[in-house]
Amino acid sequence: MAVKSNGVATFSLSSRYTKLGYAGNTEPQFIVPSCIAIKESAKVGSRTVKGVDDLDFFIGDEGIDKPNYATKWPIRHGIVEDWDLMERFMEQVIFKYLRAEPEDHYFLLTEPPLNTPENREYTAEIMFESFNVPGLYIAVQAVLALAASWTSRQVGERTLTGTVIDSGDGVTHVIPVAEGYVIGSCIKHIPIAGRDITYFTQQLLREREVGIPPEQSLETAKAVKVGCKQNTCVNCLNHGNRRIILIL
Repeated sequence: MAVKSNGVATFSLSSRYTKLGYAGNTEPQFIVPSCIAIKESAKVGSRTVKGVDDLDFFIGDEGIDKPNYATKWPIRHGIVEDWDLMERFMEQVIFKYLRAEPEDHYFLLTEPPLNTPENREYTAEIMFESFNVPGLYIAVQAVLALAASWTSRQVGERTLTGTVIDSGDGVTHVIPVAEGYVIGSCIKHIPIAGRDITYFTQQLLREREVGIPPEQSLETAKAVKVGCKQNTCVNCLNHGNRRIILIL
């Protein structure tokens, strides 16, 4: 099957945000909250009213706190838990955000280091059968992070060996990689990540009685967390003879 040379569409899926764009760009074209707002079925009298229509849903920023809709997060702790909602979400990011015809693009998708073979198989099934993509590659985020460090290194210094600390919204992983292969038996899984830090910051603000209205406490906690991260965190590519990459 002949495929037009329209670039490789790249998706980085995570618990909080989905980043999408095309391979070769210096930054994502879109960063979308990984949520979908749907109308759940409700009972009126003795009959059931169907509330989840195929086209009646919103994703991303439009889906957060949507009146009369329930906001769902299909990905939890880096793993897809609701495939029906995930397929709807992918449909919107492909057609509404990228405005791309999936038949005309190869796709590169990222996955967490402890993703199950069943989840990987289901992802491929959706991409090939629902979206009819001509080609798909699913890569571990840690390996791609090491490859991304090549842009600041000489050709002789480029390697796919190192330790990657991947701390997202729902989970933190410490992943050793040797020559492009993830050492699965040595991966450390820590169920504490950005969301937990946000809630902890929110709790501290409440205990100190800063005087923030309850409806604004979560957004204020997020702003405090982002400020601390930007002002105090550093990304150290070289520490002695070891290469450590921190994904935040």
